[in-house]
Amino acid sequence: MEPDTKASRTPAALAALTLTALGVVFGDIGTSPLYALREVFHSAHLQVTERNILGVLSLLFWTMTVVVSFKYVLLILRADNNGEGGLIAMMALATQAVKDKPVLRRRLMLLGLFGTAIFFGDAVITPAITVLGAVEGIDVYAPQYHGLIVPLALLILTGLFAFQRFGTSTVGKFFGPVMLAWFVALALLGLPHILQTPAVLKALNPLHALDFASQHRFMAFVALGAAVLVVTGGEALYADLGHFGKQPIRWGWYGVAMPALVINYFGQGALLLRDAAAIKNPFYLLAPDWAEVPLFALATLAATVASQALISASFSVAKQAMQLGILPRMRIWHTSVKETGQIYVPAINWALYAFVVVAVVFFESSSRLTHAYGVAVTMDMTITTVLTFFVIRHGWKLPLLLCLAATGFFFAIDVVFLASNLMKIPTGGWFPLAIGIWCFTLMLTWKQGRKLMSASLREQAIDLPSFLEAVFVNPPTRVEGTAVFLSSEPGITPNALLHNLKHNKVLHAQNLFVTVRHHERPWVSFDKRIEVEALGHHCWQVTLHFGFKNEPDVPEALQLLSKQGIVLEEMDTSYFLSRDIVMPTIGGGMALWREKLFASMHRNAAGAADFLHLPANRVVELGSKVEI
Repeated sequence: MEPDTKASRTPAALAALTLTALGVVFGDIGTSPLYALREVFHSAHLQVTERNILGVLSLLFWTMTVVVSFKYVLLILRADNNGEGGLIAMMALATQAVKDKPVLRRRLMLLGLFGTAIFFGDAVITPAITVLGAVEGIDVYAPQYHGLIVPLALLILTGLFAFQRFGTSTVGKFFGPVMLAWFVALALLGLPHILQTPAVLKALNPLHALDFASQHRFMAFVALGAAVLVVTGGEALYADLGHFGKQPIRWGWYGVAMPALVINYFGQGALLLRDAAAIKNPFYLLAPDWAEVPLFALATLAATVASQALISASFSVAKQAMQLGILPRMRIWHTSVKETGQIYVPAINWALYAFVVVAVVFFESSSRLTHAYGVAVTMDMTITTVLTFFVIRHGWKLPLLLCLAATGFFFAIDVVFLASNLMKIPTGGWFPLAIGIWCFTLMLTWKQGRKLMSASLREQAIDLPSFLEAVFVNPPTRVEGTAVFLSSEPGITPNALLHNLKHNKVLHAQNLFVTVRHHERPWVSFDKRIEVEALGHHCWQVTLHFGFKNEPDVPEALQLLSKQGIVLEEMDTSYFLSRDIVMPTIGGGMALWREKLFASMHRNAAGAADFLHLPANRVVELGSKVEI
């Protein structure tokens, strides 16, 4: 799907895209009414009084307004990277903006990597809490079946993760209508209660939030850790920018999602003003008796859609991380012949599933999971704000005072929310944090290991032009066809070429020495895809350029050489790869345990042939050992 760069869509097309965006972008934030208001009272042990109800509602409303409406929709959506959004896109923008400051660039890169790692912790908690929150309607409608909540949640989640291999292309078109029905249901559930108790609308006044904070102080600070639940999913508005563009996301938020959420939260507040006992589960108790079963089914379906959106996002983030060289190559399945963004990464899918099962079994309820929720989200929110400052200051060259004012306000809010959520670490916040730190360790180890490996190869490497000059003094037998030698660095002799000459003692009629470069921008157009340098004797040095959203299809890219008179016959082209075996050494560039970890990751990484879309029946792999 092309990014929305101009307001050129017809109203009908914009409406259709907005409907689709509802199903992908707003699933997480849209299902927060299942548990958010209830958990603010439970987490801070607040009494259900009129003053507290109005104070909490005011706090939730203005949190949603400031963080989502102002920060993400009005500011962050402007910071697109060639139409793409998300933390990796923001990290790329920020590091490019300070590329002349290497120390700062490295620190921002580490900050962005940590945020990306923490995202995977959030991706574990979200499916668990949304599905559990929906299934807990059993406690309201049939409490005698309480014991079925965890098994039923696990059954739904197992089916959801097992379904991923078939992709979202078949059912994706249903996600938008499902979420539209959900948002309509949210509004219809809340509106009658607001009409019955209109005094609840006093909470629109921010003075009630300030009164709540001054009245409770420390407990209000604790309540912020649960209040952040109303904005979890706000990151998705930016992360999915490339799929839909700014207009559909803004229309979806201001026109559908936010009004429905506000009406539902205020409806729950109105119910509590009349019946304090409804705090047990104010969302499900909004519904009349005849709507119990349909609402339970719709809530479960909406929770599944919300989980699906984050799982799919995890696949996209993992693919981008692979192409930026911060995660090892993994097998990627393309589940749609039309949409390149619809992918399935088995390793990520089943790793997420394992952690989600642990989360559901260990925490057992959405209430206990809220202690784990929020830490990862608020960290990513804070990191996004920090990176935004460097983008608008160094990239957009805006005045310093304006940049400090624009991001400083949101940074202060993010830090308060983060500080409140850090208090949850002993009671569950450690779980997503541990996942994030584990992922961050893997990323740093992989990135540093590849750097050490490249340095080792360069030390042992032979200069390619000099080598070819020596070879053609007494040239070997030339055979028909084209040989493509993949090399991590241009200008050095690939080990695969050395082994081929040593064992086969032949050289092909045409020889391409190809290096693939991945850049910190989402797209590289075809006119900038390829660089060629003639080396003589029908040999060429070729550099291919891909963005982190491009599909690294090497055979397709090499067809562009025909414009320069270099013709590759598909069936007469062979691809030679060096299959390097990493040998950890004591006293090397990393601690021995990290070198062993890198060696294991390198050994188990998916083959370069699959990742680069090389035809399996024309690939030759020749091994060599590399000490780091």
